[in-house]
Amino acid sequence: MKPLHAPLLLALAATITAQNSNWHDPSPHTVRMISVGAVHLEVLDWGGSGRPVVLLPGLGNTAHVFDDFAPKLAVSFHVYGITRRGFGASSVPGWGYDADRLGDDVVAVVEALNIQPPVIAGHSIAGEELSSVAARHAGRIAGLVYLDAAYPYAFDNGEGWTLKDFQKFTNAAPNPPAPAKDDLASPSALAAWFRRTRGVPLPESEAHETMTYNSPSRVVRAVLDGTKKFAQVRVPVLAIFAHPKDNSAQLRSLTTPDQRAKMEVLLVEAEAKVEKQIAAFRKGVPGARVVVLPNAHHYIFLSNEVDVVREIKAFIQKLPLTREQ
Repeated sequence: MKPLHAPLLLALAATITAQNSNWHDPSPHTVRMISVGAVHLEVLDWGGSGRPVVLLPGLGNTAHVFDDFAPKLAVSFHVYGITRRGFGASSVPGWGYDADRLGDDVVAVVEALNIQPPVIAGHSIAGEELSSVAARHAGRIAGLVYLDAAYPYAFDNGEGWTLKDFQKFTNAAPNPPAPAKDDLASPSALAAWFRRTRGVPLPESEAHETMTYNSPSRVVRAVLDGTKKFAQVRVPVLAIFAHPKDNSAQLRSLTTPDQRAKMEVLLVEAEAKVEKQIAAFRKGVPGARVVVLPNAHHYIFLSNEVDVVREIKAFIQKLPLTREQ
């Protein structure tokens, strides 16, 4: 199984094509491609003024997953999003999916944008990019926001949920069912399927990207195989955890009682591990602002948008001012 932080559909991507050639992304962003060597990365710019904020999606998603969320932040900040290599409109090279290379991509985009040190916010597996950048390029960022992303691929000091145990859990979890033919009729149909089976409102634009681009399963595997251990984070940090998670829609989507029973057991075990991980993060990153939102979804910026926007604003307002502010 792909981890809980990977969304969906990558196994189906080769059979999915865009149905609506006249479809228009309603999100108020501009799109540009930024070159990092031979690799071209899609960068979205929602505008705004003040501190720059760069959003990084979870595994399998593109920056368009923030199309509904980002405009709320752009009221107070200048907001960008990056689609990592291998996904969406970004290049799909045969190399470069380890944590540090992905982190270097983020830094290269920040430099290309010629912005003051930004706050970088990452969802899920993007936690590894946040920690990699903090470990090697701390002076180029103002702070980090882990959006249900401070798991072992981002922080593992041996006292929480270890990376090895996390990988065992994700490999053991049952695969959810694929969308039916009718669910693939249009981006809106696919977005509705995601809400029905995952319990959160996926932006229609993200569904459109999923239907348009083919991200090979080898890319997902390469990202997972490229994780590494980060035991310290020495920059200002906001870590928002969904705990306990709302997995009700996911459980309902499993097709057999055996699958549901197995998943229920795994989820109970996982929540105990998350509790341990939160404690380890608090201890290991003592200056961090750690927020725990109960009964939130892993896509915490979709299920708890108001809470997440509020916490990010409060965190950034306490950071030292830059020249642009």
